[in-house]
Amino acid sequence: MPRRRFRARLPMAAMAVVAALSTMAATGSAAPGPAAEGGPAKPTIRYTEYGIPHITASDWGGLGTGYGYAAAKDNICTLADTYLMVNAQRSRYLGPDGRTSPGQNQNTTTNLNSDLYFQRIKDNGVVERLVAEPAPDGPEPEVKEAIHGYVQGYNRYLSETGVDNLTDPACRGADWVRPITELDVYRHAHAEIIMGTADPLLDGQVTAVPPGSSAAASRASSVEKKAPAKTSPAKTAARIRDAMAASRSQGMGSNALAVGSKGVSGGTSMLLANPHFPWQGKNRMWQSQLTIPGKVNISGASLLGLPAVNIGHNDDVAWSHTVATVAPFGLFDVQVDPLNPTKYLVDGAWEQMTSQQVAVDVRQKDGSLGKVTRTLWSTRYGPITTSILGYPLPWVVSAHAVRDVNMNNLRALNTWFRLDQAKDVNEVVDTLETTQGVPFFNTVASDRKGNALYADIQAVPNITDEHAASCLTETGKLLFNQSLPLAGVPPVSILDGKRSACDWPKDPNAVEPGLLDPRKQPRLIRSDYAGNANDSPWLANPEQPLTYPRIMGGMGSPRSLRTQELILTAQNRINGTDGLPGKGFTPESMGRLLFADNSRAADLALNATVSMCQSVAFGLILVDGNLVNVSEACPILAAWKSHDFTADSRGSLLFANYWAALQGSQGVEKLPWRVPFDPKDPVHTPNSLDSGSSAVRDAFGRTVIALRKAGIPLNAPLSDIQKVTRGSEQVPIHGAFGKLGVLNVIETGQVDGKLDVVFGSSFIQQVRFTAEGPPETYSVLAYSQSANPNSPHFTDQTKLFSAGQWVTERFTEEQIAASPELETKVLD
Repeated sequence: MPRRRFRARLPMAAMAVVAALSTMAATGSAAPGPAAEGGPAKPTIRYTEYGIPHITASDWGGLGTGYGYAAAKDNICTLADTYLMVNAQRSRYLGPDGRTSPGQNQNTTTNLNSDLYFQRIKDNGVVERLVAEPAPDGPEPEVKEAIHGYVQGYNRYLSETGVDNLTDPACRGADWVRPITELDVYRHAHAEIIMGTADPLLDGQVTAVPPGSSAAASRASSVEKKAPAKTSPAKTAARIRDAMAASRSQGMGSNALAVGSKGVSGGTSMLLANPHFPWQGKNRMWQSQLTIPGKVNISGASLLGLPAVNIGHNDDVAWSHTVATVAPFGLFDVQVDPLNPTKYLVDGAWEQMTSQQVAVDVRQKDGSLGKVTRTLWSTRYGPITTSILGYPLPWVVSAHAVRDVNMNNLRALNTWFRLDQAKDVNEVVDTLETTQGVPFFNTVASDRKGNALYADIQAVPNITDEHAASCLTETGKLLFNQSLPLAGVPPVSILDGKRSACDWPKDPNAVEPGLLDPRKQPRLIRSDYAGNANDSPWLANPEQPLTYPRIMGGMGSPRSLRTQELILTAQNRINGTDGLPGKGFTPESMGRLLFADNSRAADLALNATVSMCQSVAFGLILVDGNLVNVSEACPILAAWKSHDFTADSRGSLLFANYWAALQGSQGVEKLPWRVPFDPKDPVHTPNSLDSGSSAVRDAFGRTVIALRKAGIPLNAPLSDIQKVTRGSEQVPIHGAFGKLGVLNVIETGQVDGKLDVVFGSSFIQQVRFTAEGPPETYSVLAYSQSANPNSPHFTDQTKLFSAGQWVTERFTEEQIAASPELETKVLD
């Protein structure tokens, strides 16, 4: 059975355009632009197709000004909403009961809880202290200059336009849209850096109350009210593990593949960047090119509002990030005094917790302003929390304190500014090691010299294997060890807070006390390929398995189906065994393979599922005492030979719902396979679904019932259901959820009461380097540049993505000048 049906379209004209522009550059037939002349006197924004800004300036401040102006023009309402959040003012303007998300997932908390969390950070002066630190702990001079300029650019756009004249109805005339300060931008950056801890633990921190206190009954969260009186360590560990696994499957993710000189055709290296980020809110990505002639020339995308490129390329290096299997926090179990539960035991002596009154303004139902004040509690290790991802951590005999590995991290800004200027993958590694600023991300990169890099070098709790063995609690050992075998699930630590020696030790080679030595963190440089799809570092390339401290993830454990798909895609293309002409990656083959939307789950299980369906007596399956006729479904799946999740595929929707019902929240290795996982063959095992399994029949029967009840034809094309709403228009979207082993991840959920795309492929970029000449780059921003429904760039790239097409990047001065849609804005 063929593995793929190729549906992506990289315009054939693209190659000709690049060739023509390269010739133009060689002959000098185009007039030199600002970059060729040493930089414009004033920041200059040149817009090319799809509203992509190419920002040129003579210094970092000017570059920031251009970025701030252009970002505000496209997305001022999203940015203003972000500044409202990090300044703890959502309840003041939008009311306390609305939903928001400081992290990766959608609407995870209330406005009030979010405000209390960020107000505590403000009251403690965390961001102010970090900004005041000298580099490298604080921002480098160019970072400060760029952020100063960004504020000027943002405020200029707002001043020129006026709040009442904004074209985006989401915030037109809103009293919460205001000029910003540099501190607002640093607060935003810090919020992005700590979101890996905020998402799972925010609610528990701001609702924690001592047992027996007068506040306990009135302010205990609904999660705490449901807390069991006593739970065994095994059950607690299993439930936290399952909650972490579920969160990972519903939150941000990414694929990235770096291909070296031995894996490309017609070049020295390639990179595929495929982050899976939210399609709404503060974690949207935004595309730009940033140039200071003779100093920096970078193109790619950043999290909206951060004036750098987080994922992209310069003249010599291309890089991307993927969400790593490192929990950016640790828990400490502290024994409390039963007579005074705000005291806890350390080294045989009682210590008093720190109490902190945190107050936020709240808009009342009648429009008046009130104030909510809560007492929040902390220990030497960090704040007390009474839940993680909705699972209760009762404050009774003991309490749990949180230490966030990134709370003192603004270094990430320095990391990205240095990556933007790297010359090869060795400089990428040096940047990662010397800044240790990357928060919960892997880095995958390629360079013009033909190298492919995978590196998981970041801010990691300094919990070596020896420290874990000595200090994990009983529950902590179970949780830590049960998480390691699960694909993509970070091992969460619960350490013994009764012993001060169990705090994260200082390491002289780390940039901050409590961080793991960066030299102990895994990296791999190869000439064929290296990649990651949100699994642990072990199989960045199966030819060279990596080892590392267990705090960074499992080894010798099952890989996700998406990881298998990424590895097989790389191996088959390099070997020329994927059905495409020749060997090695080209931009054409890279794009076609990604947008083929092939499902590894279907490769492994479709035949067995069809066999089961065709073999049940009279086409009937017994579900909850009722017979379900599934005979209609059998030929639909049998005809779906392409295994693809392209928009017009029939059978894919039926299979996706069946697979979700079969797998549920468990790891893929738990399904009824005839051949179990084998660590000696991790890319091809487990396999051979047991068609005689009752679980397979039951999941299939339930799927048929559910689709019929919803009025969805079993042979409906994917495009009938999977769409994104853009105003009055619905755009069909190809791709599928990650558990299906599809690289082009698309996840749907409820948005404003409708089924819509909530996260998935966002900024996709592929870059090919040659020995000489500019990088050859194609990209698409799946949700388009602007969240403003009145912008011409609200839907344009979304339709391009829907059609499986790409934007041919304009990177050189000649390429930019040749754009038929060129528009220039000089910020005088």
